[in-house]
Amino acid sequence: MTRKTVRIAMNGVTGRMGYRQHLVRSILAIREQGGLDLGDGTVLWPEPILVGRREHALKALAEQHGLDPANVSTDVDAVLADPTVEIYFDAQVTSAREEAIKKAIAAGKHIYTEKPTATGLDGALELARLANAAGIKHGVVQDKLFLPGLLKLKRLIDGGFFGRILSIRGEFGYWVFEGDWQEAQRPSWNYRAEDGGGIVVDMFPHWEYVLHELFGRVKSVQALTATHIPQRWDEQDKPYDATADDAAYGIFELDGGAIAQINSSWAVRVNRDELVEFQVDGTEGSAVAGLRNCRVQHRSATPKPVWNPDIPATYSFRDQWQEVPDNAEFDNGFKAQWELFFKHVYADAPYHWDLLAGARGVQLAELGLKSSAEGVRLDVPEIQL
Repeated sequence: MTRKTVRIAMNGVTGRMGYRQHLVRSILAIREQGGLDLGDGTVLWPEPILVGRREHALKALAEQHGLDPANVSTDVDAVLADPTVEIYFDAQVTSAREEAIKKAIAAGKHIYTEKPTATGLDGALELARLANAAGIKHGVVQDKLFLPGLLKLKRLIDGGFFGRILSIRGEFGYWVFEGDWQEAQRPSWNYRAEDGGGIVVDMFPHWEYVLHELFGRVKSVQALTATHIPQRWDEQDKPYDATADDAAYGIFELDGGAIAQINSSWAVRVNRDELVEFQVDGTEGSAVAGLRNCRVQHRSATPKPVWNPDIPATYSFRDQWQEVPDNAEFDNGFKAQWELFFKHVYADAPYHWDLLAGARGVQLAELGLKSSAEGVRLDVPEIQL
């Protein structure tokens, strides 16, 4: 076996997602397993270069995880100028992402990035065009496709379990504390539109790729947004006005005729088994999939409920569903996609979750906000470079 070291500039690793999912549970987890076997006698060894604005925080992370303290920098330009750095990863706030990715493309680095890829569709498409023109490999994180619950759901779809799919109903969200008497679980910029915050910008890109990959392209969107909690408290315990939407209620028409309804909210208390659940109803059967679990009810086992509000139900509707077995070992979804991207870059394996796919998510978020502002249903045109 030959070990190939790959140096990766990781910008934004002091943030929640950049640290937990991408550094610790993906890159460091790949190192802990001995690297990534590319199948040709080569083992890829990722070497993260921690990039950000706070040098002391970056050095603390490097020390905590036994990384080379020399692989820490607050100078993005200097890191991108280093010819030994081959991949640029971005987990910054959205407003800073577009310009940084442009610089990385100009430096000839392969690009892997969180979403949204830009603050608007024009910028997202420009990134895809620039990357293609530069001849680099590029990918966008679409982690929910690799969740155990959705992998089981895809297995059902591929096996024809549903017959003709009629509808998809999604519920996502949880109560994010305002920050006054209990600390908020999300950074304050999420609730300021001027800083790129808002649940539509954050979650509609997710819903685009989940719907597109599993059920069909989104043809139209009708959305209603709200700022249910108008005042919150920031990291310095100071009150601020929430200017971004914290809830969105969307209806999506899909190719093939299915209709998806997805509620997204940071102002809802959870009364479901998981933080996100999708119910899929088809002519032959239905399923409810979450982050990890998936339950089904086939046509042949569907009971015949009768509406009668005058007597209590004598049975549990939930007990009438069957759990879908794992039938496989599921790795962390972020790590699984990192490994696929590495194989795309270094073994030329197929990979279609690219910057154009990322642009579709930005487009849906942009149209969702416009739909809410104008009170209309909007077509979602197919985009291409």
